[in-house]
Amino acid sequence: MKVQEIREIIKLVDQSNITEFVYENEGTKIKLKKTETVTAIQPAASPDVVQANAAAEVLPAAPAVAKSVEPEAPAAAVSERENLHKITSPMVGTFYQSPAPDSPAYVKAGDKVSADSIVCIVEAMKLFNEIEAEISGEIVEVLVKEGQLVEYGQPLFLVKPE
Repeated sequence: MKVQEIREIIKLVDQSNITEFVYENEGTKIKLKKTETVTAIQPAASPDVVQANAAAEVLPAAPAVAKSVEPEAPAAAVSERENLHKITSPMVGTFYQSPAPDSPAYVKAGDKVSADSIVCIVEAMKLFNEIEAEISGEIVEVLVKEGQLVEYGQPLFLVKPE
């Protein structure tokens, strides 16, 4: 079974009401489980407690500083960043940038990739899964470090599409 097929199964299970999914075929077994998210609700604090906390946090006022008008560059940078594609992890595992410790990284910032380019490996349960870019473009940023644990759906790379 290909990684892309596993990704599709994960997406379908994630979007459905199914809490557990098991697939077996020719000695291969995939088992997916959703966990419930529990939200803790704290009672509201009494007004006396809120006022006491507010009084404890009062700090001397900072001197006023005249603000200069900033150019539009930050807004342009934000909109440019929004146009970037995120390559995300299809599974929970350990992120590796290269096929072996003594090998160069598959990609680094500034490299051009095609949709079928391998950009990294995510190791899950002793299986090394090659992750493809799935988009053509230029790697802008690597968001995780070598050997870092990654979660399902966590962004790994930012790509400027062609």
